[in-house]
Amino acid sequence: MKFGVELAAKIHEPWRYSYLQYNELKVELKRRQLEQGWRERDEREFVEFLQRELIKVFNFVNEKLEGIQKRIEQSECTIQELMKSEKINTQSYELAADELAEILFAVNDLSKFHQLNYTGFEKIVKKHDRWTKLDLRSRFYGQMLETWPLDQQRFDALIVRISNIHDLCRLRGQPRATNAYSQGGDQTAFERETAKYWIHPDYITEVKSIIMMHLPVHVFNQKKTYEDGDAAISSVYFDNASFDLYSERLERIEGAEAIRFRWYGDSTDKDNNSVYVERKTHHAPWLNGHSVKDRFRLDEKYIDAYMTGSYTADTYASDLRLKGKMDEAKIEENHFVAKGVQDSLRNRQLQPMCRVFYNRTAFQLPGDQRVRVSLDNNMTFVREDGLDGVRRQQPEGDMWRRGDVGIQYPFRNVKDSDILRFPYAILETKIQSHLGQETPAWLTELVTSHLVHEVPRFSKYLHGASQLFKDRVPVVPWWLSELNIDIRKTPVADVGLSRSMSFKPLFNGRHRRSIVDVNYQQVLPLTVSRSAPHVSIQLTNDQPEHAFYNLSEAPKDKRDAFTRFWSGSLPNFDKKQTSSRDKSGQPVGILPIAVQRRAPLKKIDPKAFFANERTFISWLQFCALLLTVSLNLLNYGDSVSRIIGAFFIIISSFMSIYALVRFQLRAWQMRTGNTSLRYDDIYGPVVLCVLMITALGVNFYL
Repeated sequence: MKFGVELAAKIHEPWRYSYLQYNELKVELKRRQLEQGWRERDEREFVEFLQRELIKVFNFVNEKLEGIQKRIEQSECTIQELMKSEKINTQSYELAADELAEILFAVNDLSKFHQLNYTGFEKIVKKHDRWTKLDLRSRFYGQMLETWPLDQQRFDALIVRISNIHDLCRLRGQPRATNAYSQGGDQTAFERETAKYWIHPDYITEVKSIIMMHLPVHVFNQKKTYEDGDAAISSVYFDNASFDLYSERLERIEGAEAIRFRWYGDSTDKDNNSVYVERKTHHAPWLNGHSVKDRFRLDEKYIDAYMTGSYTADTYASDLRLKGKMDEAKIEENHFVAKGVQDSLRNRQLQPMCRVFYNRTAFQLPGDQRVRVSLDNNMTFVREDGLDGVRRQQPEGDMWRRGDVGIQYPFRNVKDSDILRFPYAILETKIQSHLGQETPAWLTELVTSHLVHEVPRFSKYLHGASQLFKDRVPVVPWWLSELNIDIRKTPVADVGLSRSMSFKPLFNGRHRRSIVDVNYQQVLPLTVSRSAPHVSIQLTNDQPEHAFYNLSEAPKDKRDAFTRFWSGSLPNFDKKQTSSRDKSGQPVGILPIAVQRRAPLKKIDPKAFFANERTFISWLQFCALLLTVSLNLLNYGDSVSRIIGAFFIIISSFMSIYALVRFQLRAWQMRTGNTSLRYDDIYGPVVLCVLMITALGVNFYL
C-alpha cells in the first residue's frame, strides 16, 4: 500500500487538518519537477512548505501532550484525596480508573498520530532527494529537527504515570512496598522460559496499554521521579575477530556464551556508576544442561582494570567481604561468575564489538518475577570494534565503550556506516515455568493476535553483528528475510483498543470493569536477605488460605450476570489499613491476594469449526430422511399412517432445531474457550437413532 493511501485511511477525523499534507507535498514536488525542472526557487519554496508542516505537527503534539499531562495530574490529585479518606470508596476508585482508561486511549491516539506523521516526513524527504538529486536529508535531520525535535517527543513517561495511578486504583489506595520494586536487582542467576516477538510501530502503545491492564509498569528505582532517560538500556557485546561467540550462539552449540557489559540510564549521571557484567550460557554444564543468564555488579571505575586482568575476580570477592553487606555464599556465587567471564575475556581474546541500545518498558508485579513482560523500542546497534583499524573509543575515555554515544536516540551524530536502527519494537515474555508458572490466558491471547509477530530465538547481538559485520560473519540468522515483508496482519475484531457503540473504551473487546484480572493474584511470601543478591520465591502448595480481593468491583446493577457471579464471591475491603504492615507482618503493597487461576486459552484448530459444521449437516441429513418417511406415510397411508406421519414431521422439526442449537453452542464454546459443557453430544444421537429405527419399523409394518 502506498503511504499516501495509508495516511488517508488512518487519519483520526477530529485531527484531520493537523496532519502532514503529504499528498500536497508529493504533488508539488512532482509538478515542479516535470514542468520546468527543479530550480533554486522551487527548492526554497518546497523547504518552506515542509518546515511549516513540521512546525504545525510539532506544536500540535506538544499541545496535546500538555493536555494529557494536565489530565494525569488531575487524576493524581483525585487519588491522593481518596487515599486520605478513612473509608475506602470503591465507586470513586472505579470512576478514577475509568478516567485513566480514557487518558490511555488519548495517549494511544496521539502516539499513532506522531508515528504516522514522522514516517511521512521521512518518506517525503527521501523522495525529494531521489527526484531532485539534492541533499535535504542532512538539513532535515540536522537543523530542522534540532529546532523542532519531533523525533525526541516521547510517551513512555506518560504510560508509567498512568500505570502507577491505575495500580493504586486496583489496590484501592494501598501503595505497594517500596522495597518490593528493588527485589531481584542484584540477583546473579536467572532461569526462565522466554519468547520474543516483533511489534510494528503502529501497535507499540496499543500493546503497552493492554499489558498494563494486567501487569503494572515496573520501575526499579522508586527513589526519584521517573524520567524518559530511566528507560534507556545500553549493552556492549564482546566477541573476537573470528566471531566465535556469534557462530556458537547462532548454531546453538552446547555451552555457547554471550558476554556483555550493561548499564541502565545515562552513564554521565554521577549517581549511576554501576555496570552489570552478564553472561548468557546455552545449556550450562554446571546446571545440568539448563540455559542460564548470570551476572554481577561492578563499579564503572573497575571495568577497564577488570578487562585487562589487573583487577581479578579474587580482588573483587575480597572487596565484597570488606563491605560486609553480603554473606559468604553470595560472595562465592559472584566470584564464580566474575572468574568465568574474566577467563573467557582472556582465553578467547574477546573485545568490544557491538553496542545495543533501546528504551525498555517492563511489566511485572513488584517482588514477583514469575511473569515478566518487557517491550523494547528505539532499538539501535552501534559498532564498538576496531577491526577496520578505526579506534572508536576516545583515548581519554573508557577502553570498552565509545564516548560519543549516549542515550539520545536516534543518534544522528554517528556515521551511517557505524549504526543500524531496528524498525520494530521487541516484546519479550519471561515465564518461570520451572517453578510451575504457566503463561496467563491474557498473555496467550495477546501473543497470538495480529498485534505481534513471533520471531523464535531472535537475538539482539546476532542481529546487530550480522548487519554491521556482513563481510566478516560466516552465516546469518534466519529472520533477516522477515525484514523484507510487512509484518502487519489483517486486524481482528475485538483485539486491541477499540470503542463500543456508546464510545466507551474497550480492551480486547471488553470494558475495563469486566476484565477479570487473573494476574493480580497472590504475591507469595518472599524470603529475602537484605545483603543477598538472590531472591527466594516460595511457590509450594502448602500455603495458608488467604483473603480474596475484589479486583473488578462495580455497582452490581451495571454489570453483566457473569461478572456479578464471578466477583460476587469476593468480599470487599471496607476498612482502610493505617499501618504500613498487615497483621502477618507483610508490607502493605504486597497484599495476600488470591485469585482463581484460569487455564490458558488454547488456540483452536480451524478444522474444529469445519468438523462442527459437518456434524450439523449430518444431523440435517438424518432429519431429512425422517421427513421423507413421514411424507410417504402422509401421502400413501391410511388415517393411522397419516397421524404417525404428522407426528414424525413434528419430531424431525424439533430435531433440526436441536441440531442448530447444538451447532451454535459448540461454535460459541470454541470461540470463547468455555468448557462448562462437553463438546460431544451424549443423548442426542441416541434419541435420533431410536426415532430412526421406530420410523423405519412403522413404515415397514404399515
